[in-house]
Amino acid sequence: MEQYRMYIDGQFVDAESGETRASMNPATEEPVALAPVGTRGDMKRAIEAARRAFDSGVWSGMPVGERAQLIYKLVEKINDMDMTRKLGTIETQDAGFTISLSTGGEVPFTAYWMEKAARTAECLSSYEPLPWHDFPDVSWSFVNREPIGVCGGIIPWNHPFMMAGWKLGPALVMGCTVVLKPASETPLAALELAKLIDECGFPPGVVNIVTGPGSSLGEELCTHPFVDKVALTGSTEVGRQVMKMASSTLKKVTLELGGKSAQIIMPDADLEVAVEGSLSGVFYHTGQVCVSGTRIFVHEDIYDEYLESAIAATQTVRIGDPMDFETTMGPLISRGQQETVLRYIEIGKKEGATVATGGKKPDHLKKGFFVEPTIFTNVHNGMTIAQEEIFGPVVCIIKFRTVDEAVAMANDSIYGLGGAVWSRNIPEAIEIAKRVRTGTMWINTYHQLSPMAPFGGYKQSGIGREHGVQGLLEFTQAKHILVDLGTPLANRLLHTYVFSK
Repeated sequence: MEQYRMYIDGQFVDAESGETRASMNPATEEPVALAPVGTRGDMKRAIEAARRAFDSGVWSGMPVGERAQLIYKLVEKINDMDMTRKLGTIETQDAGFTISLSTGGEVPFTAYWMEKAARTAECLSSYEPLPWHDFPDVSWSFVNREPIGVCGGIIPWNHPFMMAGWKLGPALVMGCTVVLKPASETPLAALELAKLIDECGFPPGVVNIVTGPGSSLGEELCTHPFVDKVALTGSTEVGRQVMKMASSTLKKVTLELGGKSAQIIMPDADLEVAVEGSLSGVFYHTGQVCVSGTRIFVHEDIYDEYLESAIAATQTVRIGDPMDFETTMGPLISRGQQETVLRYIEIGKKEGATVATGGKKPDHLKKGFFVEPTIFTNVHNGMTIAQEEIFGPVVCIIKFRTVDEAVAMANDSIYGLGGAVWSRNIPEAIEIAKRVRTGTMWINTYHQLSPMAPFGGYKQSGIGREHGVQGLLEFTQAKHILVDLGTPLANRLLHTYVFSK
């Protein structure tokens, strides 16, 4: 069994305690590899290395084009066919992705996102001119964009490789140094990525990857005075904790958190497209996606037809061995998550909702943390299963009469991350999308993102944005520089309030 090592200050190292933890395959319940269990001491060394690398200017002072070239070199390594297959296999064995999704989606998409971040950064100027002004004195002003400093990245277990790329790519190309903290359940992809980073020749200390418990390592990252920013993807509860800890040193935070996204199926929707499209918005990666559209509001005129088709479509999902290219749904990440999802299903039934299909462990799978894709009907929007994030393959299908009613129910949530409208009337769909208080709205599709578009949430789904120009600027400080253009001393208005002549 392979034993991985952490990456600190350009070196692969064991945890100072020597302790390791087996990463478990959620489909077989067997160990995949060993990862170090880092300590606060390990995290402190990584933070100090990142601080030295940033303050030295070896990275922050490097021209953006040179930083981008190293990102492109890393992307090229990821896109090597053999490497894509290896990384995809790790994602499948460590995080439960189907092999078709990991090799055909997660790994190449991550490389593409990192490349686009680098290319966008090359097009940005650190110089932002400001409008001319001549009061109180004639002067020239501009904004200089500078790297924010040492960035801590805390990533979840549901998309371990992609989240590593999303945190590293923008921060690095904008001149920041990074300390990355992968989830304890899924550390392998980030540690494998560290090998490629090392091969590319990034200066020591620019990238540091520390694995271990979030309770201690995350706290150190959020409270250490050498860290200038923390970027988290995780649950809303963890986001609250990170924000509170970061406030002790007034760090900047970006938080991409939970969701309970709504999909609105209009009566004129193309049902064939809407049924499979809306359900893929729920069952993609076994529902373990923060932006999943787990509340589907269907107009009463087509409710029965939609529901019949949705049940039939759900029953065609192939759940099983994620290493089989024919499998379309793999396991949940852990026994704990499996138990959480099954508990929510029982809560739904106790509150009066009806399981139309699914609702239990698959009979044919004796090992692994599987749960059948599940549809609930007879749900009202105030039920627990319609308000709380389940993070599993569970969807509530709810009838509505008017657009106002559908929008009100969509907005009746503490979350605001994603959502969709399914309709042939695109102008009307756009107007509906504008009324839903959420960070991303799709029309006649779901889960499709652009690396050029900002991604993030309203309300308790997060703070700040990732991707695109807005996402890159999250890793900068805006410095105002004002140059006086030779105003005679006697005419300098503000000076007259201090000195008498």
